Amino acid sequence: MMCVGMFMAILDIQVVATSLPTIQGALGIARDQMSWLQTAYLVAEVIAIPLTGFLTRLLTMRWMFIITVSIFTLASIGCAVSTSFAMLMGWRVVQGFSGGTLIPAVFTAVFVLFPPRLQGIATTIGGVLAVLAPTVGPIVGGWITETYSWHWLFLINVVPGILSAVATVWLLPVEKPALREVRSLDILSIAFMALALAALEIALKEAPDRGWLSPMVCGLLALSLASGVGFARRTLGRCKPVVELRTLADPMFAVGCLLSFVLGIGLFGSVYMMPVFLAFARGHEALEIGRVMLVTGIAQLATAPLAVFLERRMGARLLTTLGFLLFATGLGLSAFQTPETDFAGMFWPQIIRGVAIMFCLLPPTRLALGHLKTAAVPDASGLFNLMRNLGGAIGIALIDSIIYGRAPVHATAIVQRLMDGDMATAKFVGIPLRLFADRGPGPIDAVTQSILEPMVNRAAFVAAMNDAWAVVAILTLAAVFSIPFARQSQSVREKDG
Repeated sequence: MMCVGMFMAILDIQVVATSLPTIQGALGIARDQMSWLQTAYLVAEVIAIPLTGFLTRLLTMRWMFIITVSIFTLASIGCAVSTSFAMLMGWRVVQGFSGGTLIPAVFTAVFVLFPPRLQGIATTIGGVLAVLAPTVGPIVGGWITETYSWHWLFLINVVPGILSAVATVWLLPVEKPALREVRSLDILSIAFMALALAALEIALKEAPDRGWLSPMVCGLLALSLASGVGFARRTLGRCKPVVELRTLADPMFAVGCLLSFVLGIGLFGSVYMMPVFLAFARGHEALEIGRVMLVTGIAQLATAPLAVFLERRMGARLLTTLGFLLFATGLGLSAFQTPETDFAGMFWPQIIRGVAIMFCLLPPTRLALGHLKTAAVPDASGLFNLMRNLGGAIGIALIDSIIYGRAPVHATAIVQRLMDGDMATAKFVGIPLRLFADRGPGPIDAVTQSILEPMVNRAAFVAAMNDAWAVVAILTLAAVFSIPFARQSQSVREKDG
């Protein structure tokens, strides 16, 4: 039931993203304000994730999950009944903060509640749901919006949320809350951390539009860096820190966090790029986009039993290497799309990525968390999951910068090659080759230019997106070189009995 709560929290981001235009029209929200509904959720989420360890120590895992899933459910109702932008924004912040704790709580439970022989199965269940939610989100959101209304994007959380809270009361072990932890709560550390993560998230959102060197973005990045340094210095100097950063000194955990970060770039980046491509280049609606992307989810589900089987019998480093090599291959194959690429052309890259994702998530999770003390797992799980979310945020900002920075460059090059009479470019753009051959090389007249402009812009957008796919693939491949460094240190913390 904890996995259900986590699935709801991750799914909520995607189903809402699909229907932002519908919500905008219903509540009369300005177009340039719409994206803040997502940003508010994500900022609150990344602040909450690293606090999961502290909240677990304070309330116990049982009560932490019950309280946060109940708040998430209540916030979902609040979102559904919102009648203004400000009201919806407020509930999205509450929803994001409560939802952020549900994700690392699941992976904490895997290594705290389950014996080693069952951890592979438990990790698989949690991992499948964690990566499946972004994949099925577009089709779920599109179907709900077309069949019912935008309110049900939030109301679908109510019944699962209530069931999860009630079931957790009976299923999780009873422990005594350590309310004395409040005495050691370092408010200034929390403020530094929240400021660093919020400033970074907002800077990443604004950078593709305003430019990475714009005063606002540079100011936010500087604020994030200064706050982050302040948080690290203050946290490392305390006996009972809000977040235990010293765990990063463990080579296996540090490499696991790096792999989680890179997986976030590839996972969230691919889930972001596919709908953008299908909507702009192919003109598909949300429901059709969801159907195309469902291939990845089916491949993930089909691979899960194999992942569990191999995870028990092969080393985590070897499986992680194979997983990231395969994932990089699937990402790289998408770097050869044309304006006519559709379901058939996306099928095998999706299959490869879907198969690979399970090996990019399960073995690195064991690599990072499986050898730690039980008491260290809650904080470590928060950091591990935070890295994946930050990777996704930074990856999407990088992708947007590549697409919207490279598209004009490609457009200019395409026009020049068309003027030179290049047949391959004409085929890529979608110009009938017989008409193009009859025309011959030379300047393009105004009438022809007005006809070709939308086709050239579309082709340039696709070429720029191919650049983004290639960069993400290269980053994923580069992560493989960190895996040999995931060795147990002399002071490795064995799991306590």
